[in-house]
Amino acid sequence: MTQSRPSSYLMSITIIGVLFFIFGFATWLNSVLIPFLKQACELTDSQAYFVTFAFYISYFVMAIPSSYILEKTGFIKGMSIGLAAMAVGSLIFIPAAQARSYPLFLLGLFAQGTGLTLLQTASNPYATILGPIESAAKRISIMGICNKVAGMIGIYVLVKLLFSDTAEMSERIQSLTGSELALQLDALASRVIAPYTVMAIILFGLSILILKAPLPEINPESSDTDSKAGSQNKESIFAFPHLILGVICIFMYVGAEVIAIDTIGLYGQYQGFDLDTSSRFGIYSLIALVACYVLGILVMPKYISQKNALIVSTVLGMVFTFCALLTNGGVSIAFVVLLSFANTLMWPCIWPLSLDGLGKFTKTGSALLIMGIAGGALLPLAYGYLSDITNRQTAYMIMIPLYLYILYYATKGHRVGKTV
Repeated sequence: MTQSRPSSYLMSITIIGVLFFIFGFATWLNSVLIPFLKQACELTDSQAYFVTFAFYISYFVMAIPSSYILEKTGFIKGMSIGLAAMAVGSLIFIPAAQARSYPLFLLGLFAQGTGLTLLQTASNPYATILGPIESAAKRISIMGICNKVAGMIGIYVLVKLLFSDTAEMSERIQSLTGSELALQLDALASRVIAPYTVMAIILFGLSILILKAPLPEINPESSDTDSKAGSQNKESIFAFPHLILGVICIFMYVGAEVIAIDTIGLYGQYQGFDLDTSSRFGIYSLIALVACYVLGILVMPKYISQKNALIVSTVLGMVFTFCALLTNGGVSIAFVVLLSFANTLMWPCIWPLSLDGLGKFTKTGSALLIMGIAGGALLPLAYGYLSDITNRQTAYMIMIPLYLYILYYATKGHRVGKTV
């Protein structure tokens, strides 16, 4: 591909960084919404994790339609449409809160996820092919910092708005029954109206601004990766087995990352912390993610390749999982936080390994990888089910087979079907 001038390249990276900031602000609020909706809508653990199901299943349902939209609109207009869809999802929270309707909340989350699907399908390959494939993980790591910093801010703000009087609120709710309980829960649910209204306004504004932004439209068909795998001679996306294995790898990775962050609030309560305190643990997880992203930017690819970084991350994930299972209290929670540190570089490493050599199939390959994000929908439900039949700590055993597959992809799977 033709490289942009330095000033144009910097501007493009900055704008994509802003979009990843938006991803983070919306995505990581789920760790707060799960315990909040569990109380407001009177849910079990497994029911509460339908928050992650509704949000992430949209990636599976909408990924292929998103690739078709991008084929028609290009990357830039596609990002604008995605932002508008996220705004609509935020607005759905208003009637959901007024009716205290869990299905409506889930519909709003699905709509937000739909917008994010389009944004991710456009922005991830955009960041990947904006420069050399060898440094793609570094660029996506920079995007990851924007994503997680936004998540920290979002969690902090939402916790302040939703759980500012946690102890008194929980005490009142436990002492009420009948209509009095319903009125208190209605008042609790209404707390989400203001933040999600503001979010909708900002998203609609950004959907307009992105159309005016000086972003170059990139044509992946002209990418220099065509020559590496002879993609022009391939007739189907399924002629790239390393991509298909990469989709499964993304499924496993996203499931592991979502479990590590979105379950930590309820796990904190299991370990004896109150709701206000445990709801902030997600911030520590995101701090761990940012710390590892900074490390990744410093060492990749100069000191460690994307493949080796993925191997190291996976081994750390398994070690931290066993440590979380074998300890208790704040120590166990600290190891769950460290799972996020271990997971950090997996996403920026899996993407370039999976898209390498796809050329004219890059947009379709990106859509398939986005479908793999459905791991964030299904695997937390499996964790919730295990939590209900065992406990919230033992359920973390589900992480081990996920990491084992990621280790396979890092060592062998990413080379399957390649001629070099």
